[in-house]
Amino acid sequence: MILNHIWGLYAHPLKEWKTIDERHESMPYALSHILLIALIPCAIAYYASVHIGWNIGARDTTFLTAESATMMAVAMYLGIIVGCFALGYLIHWMAKTFGAKPTFTQSFELAAYTATPAIMSGVGALYPELWFITMVFLAGIAYSVYLLYTGVPILMHIPEERGFIYASSVVTAGLIMLVVLMVTSAIIWTNGFMPQYVG
Repeated sequence: MILNHIWGLYAHPLKEWKTIDERHESMPYALSHILLIALIPCAIAYYASVHIGWNIGARDTTFLTAESATMMAVAMYLGIIVGCFALGYLIHWMAKTFGAKPTFTQSFELAAYTATPAIMSGVGALYPELWFITMVFLAGIAYSVYLLYTGVPILMHIPEERGFIYASSVVTAGLIMLVVLMVTSAIIWTNGFMPQYVG
């Protein structure tokens, strides 16, 4: 079950990576994982933006209109899915350099399951204070990086030493993708797609 993988990745990651590798899961199964998990931060961000409000520093609590929050939640959902596919493609593309021969499904599994803690950190939006969300997101990113380093040797079937360099390359590529996403978001916002605030 999908939820078993989530618990396993937090409770006993090495054992869970071996289980994922042994099961040879299909692409629809891995895809259903990310489609389900990506809903969580998007739904919470929508709820927090419309019903709880955001606090940034000493400013008053800020609320978004329901329409604006919906558009942002949908964009966030699509961004997570596209980001996982892009990361899966990068993992697959770099594999030959490190002597690995994974299928695209294995590469996508590594991307999807590795990204899970970072995506799940969106739960922090239930307490929409910028400092708190930042801390939760950084913790999620840190654990995702840990999962990547432990998962690469197992899913890619390569020695740990080579897996370390491979994982480091994936982290670098992932950070570049994150910067590109942030710059793209800033460009879109400044070209007439800024969120609409209540009041």
